[in-house]
Amino acid sequence: MHRRSSPLLSLALATALAWLPAGAHAQTVAGKIKVGFMLPYTGTYAALGTAIENGFRLYVQEQGGKLGGKDVEYFKVDDESDPAKAPENASKLVKRDQVDVVVGTVHSGVQMGIVKVAKENNTLLIIPNAGVDEATGPLCGPNIFRSSFSNWQPGNAMGQVVASRDIKRVVTLTWKYAAGEQSVKGFKEAFEAKGGKVVKELSLPFPNVEFQAQITEIASLKPDAVFVFFAGGGAVKFVKDWAAAGLKDKIPLFASGFLTDGTLEAQGAAAQGLETTLHYADGLNNARDKAFRLAYAKAYKLQPDVYAVQGYDAAQLLAAGANAVKGDMTRKAEVYKAMEGARVDSPRGAFTLSKAHNPVQDFYLRKVDGRENKVSSVAVRALADPARGCRL
Repeated sequence: MHRRSSPLLSLALATALAWLPAGAHAQTVAGKIKVGFMLPYTGTYAALGTAIENGFRLYVQEQGGKLGGKDVEYFKVDDESDPAKAPENASKLVKRDQVDVVVGTVHSGVQMGIVKVAKENNTLLIIPNAGVDEATGPLCGPNIFRSSFSNWQPGNAMGQVVASRDIKRVVTLTWKYAAGEQSVKGFKEAFEAKGGKVVKELSLPFPNVEFQAQITEIASLKPDAVFVFFAGGGAVKFVKDWAAAGLKDKIPLFASGFLTDGTLEAQGAAAQGLETTLHYADGLNNARDKAFRLAYAKAYKLQPDVYAVQGYDAAQLLAAGANAVKGDMTRKAEVYKAMEGARVDSPRGAFTLSKAHNPVQDFYLRKVDGRENKVSSVAVRALADPARGCRL
């Protein structure tokens, strides 16, 4: 009787499985949550990609290697910081590996390609760094979340700080690309709303680091202060050139925090005393940050930075969704709803998400002291990106 009915049972099972969505049976059998990292693992931003992954894995390890009661399986693709390859690389994770979530990336140009693929496939995307405003603006979606910042936010915070110091005339300078232009826009909006005036907006092509012409023009304009956006090697070169031109003690220089994050050792004495705004700083002195820094240093023999924090919090966001559905990531609407309502207990300080899924978070005024960006004060509390163009 049992042997005769086996073919019928097999046929019934095969028929039932045929009606499951692609990949659902494999996920059910495996019982794992599939996380796809699409991060830079080679090139200029490789260290940032590694820090993000380290932070993410640290949080999962602290949960016993599980989220929502399910083991976590990792897949990795090097995004090569190449926007042209972004759709193809993201599709590898979504279609080939059938991940439940894509975590990526650093480069804003690459981010735009990932957002496109995530929207087309209704795949959960958590952005652990790239600040491109559009991702939580016109291209926002129910499945698009960010654990970092929008480019507008740190610039806007600094605009408020500078305006509060009775500074009236400011010149801005950045590379002519999205991150810089959006940061300057945030600064200008806040600064001019409080009576200041941006008298000149200067820029140069990315990644040009020949700043002498712009520095000479700034000296001739004699503004009350200067606001800049640069990062990485360009930030090192600019800060050194600014000091070498003799302007360090003549014209106050302000910036988004990326000017001095991860660059202080190379900038040396030229960076001392510089003030920047960012959603993380050294010396926050909260219990969550102390525990995080200790655990990170123990696990990786490195001190964590803002990128590690953003990776850690990407995992916290995912956990909020996974825990709500007991690891059943096919219940997407419930996952998204739980993530939307999450209060993330971050090392940077607790934050919630805006309707557009961008962190509503404190921004700190930091001052360079030795090899640290030491917190001076909270520049702006609970700053929310305006998410212009978002239709959620």
